[in-house]
Amino acid sequence: MTAGEPTDANAVAPAGAPRLTLALPDEAATVALAEDIAAILKPGDVIALHGDLGAGKTTFARALLRALADDPALEVPSPTYTLVQPYELPRLAVAHLDLYRIGDPSELDELGFDEFVATGAALVEWPERAGDRLPDTTLSLELAPGPDEDSRVAVLTVDAGSWASRLARTLGLRGFLDQSGFAGATRRHLAGDASARTFERVASGERAAVLMNWPLRRDETVVRDGRSYRQIARIAERAEPFVAVAAALKAHGYSAPDIHAADFESGFLLVEDLGRDGVVRTGADGEPEPIPERYEAAIDLLADFHSDAMPPPVPVGEAGELYVPPPYDTDALAIEVDLLPAWYLPSLGTEAMAAADIDRFQALWLVRFAALEGRPVHWVLRDFHSPNLIWMADREGVARIGLIDLQDTVVGSPAYDVASLVQDARVTVPDDLHDALVARYVAARREADPAFDEDGFRADLAVMEAQRATKILGVFVRLDRRDGKPHYLRHLGRIRHYLRKAVSHPVLSDLRVWYETAGIFRTDD
Repeated sequence: MTAGEPTDANAVAPAGAPRLTLALPDEAATVALAEDIAAILKPGDVIALHGDLGAGKTTFARALLRALADDPALEVPSPTYTLVQPYELPRLAVAHLDLYRIGDPSELDELGFDEFVATGAALVEWPERAGDRLPDTTLSLELAPGPDEDSRVAVLTVDAGSWASRLARTLGLRGFLDQSGFAGATRRHLAGDASARTFERVASGERAAVLMNWPLRRDETVVRDGRSYRQIARIAERAEPFVAVAAALKAHGYSAPDIHAADFESGFLLVEDLGRDGVVRTGADGEPEPIPERYEAAIDLLADFHSDAMPPPVPVGEAGELYVPPPYDTDALAIEVDLLPAWYLPSLGTEAMAAADIDRFQALWLVRFAALEGRPVHWVLRDFHSPNLIWMADREGVARIGLIDLQDTVVGSPAYDVASLVQDARVTVPDDLHDALVARYVAARREADPAFDEDGFRADLAVMEAQRATKILGVFVRLDRRDGKPHYLRHLGRIRHYLRKAVSHPVLSDLRVWYETAGIFRTDD
């Protein structure tokens, strides 16, 4: 197998065959392999580098560290004399160790090796001097001269852990890039979301794109009626919906990304790079804050979209099947709010659990969801908030807002997307800006349709704001406790404030009493 040759993207190396041999025809191929491995590196990983002088270990280590730093000029000195060179990089810390000069494996304690691996990753040269101190999950990478000048052969060996499946995945992505006109492209990590998907910005010459890596999920836990949570909540499990929704939005004149290439079975998409400029800025306190005129452009987009009829079914895939977003029905809405008693309430302690009448909570929400039946529906993009909105200053009107993260689009209350924006989960939207954006949306809808039901919309908005905030409180605690992502907890105070504002609407008076009795807002007093 040569570097970049496509592999089974979901394969795991078979038992008894933990070795993978790659032909690297030139230095660029060695750099590409380093970037491929940098893309999958995670805390706890150790890479043992083997090879004679001049075999390419320095080239590999430098390329991997520069890829992680997203800095092609990063200084990467040899750790020969310092023994260890630490790097605090944006995605994770990495320690580069050269063990040639240690006399005994116990010296790894003095170097802080265990501490490095507990919180970051490690590149280890002369790993044989570590004795049995390297983890069983260490990836062994041996580099040797190849048959031609500047060529090398890389042999990757792993005895345990997830390296085999991760290597198959990242090499499959490299093959996909090669086949899609991005041969030899650089790969740089992009901030991901709360899902299993990952994103990279790739570049080949003057061309740039975003690579979406969407692993296929298996063994989903059945929670109700033979369906998983994702199925009930209408969370997309494949990439086809993203492609279909993007095409429909572009046909309406909105700035959704072009699709350069797609491998639906593997879960690979290569899409237009809409840029890096967002709708927030850094405030005086160092925290992100809304740029009001960009939020206004975003609310104008929603008003424009909702004033028109829903898009017709969209063909997607080679067979041209017609895609219609699923309904955001009572089952979906209800299983989302159930995340609060399942995850958030336990985090408050036994007192909150004892005070909470879960059956009444669910019954009150079912009444509110039933009231939505017969109300206007439209496409709901689902996460219409700052992480998914790109500012495109070179475009005009509603096209100035670039739209990403489209795969979970459903058909439901248009108030939901308004709620997503005016109560941005990751950025504090001040109450006065919230109210101004809602008023701006209402004015635009009434201009397009004098019969627009403002009172009904505001009631629907309160319900959708409360539903979304309730769900997010549960999601963010789940991300901490189940997935080991504690940074989401810093948003909880903001979400509670949003929820308190939403349930102040008279239509939610019964639910407001329930939340107060359960002590949901107690930590904000």
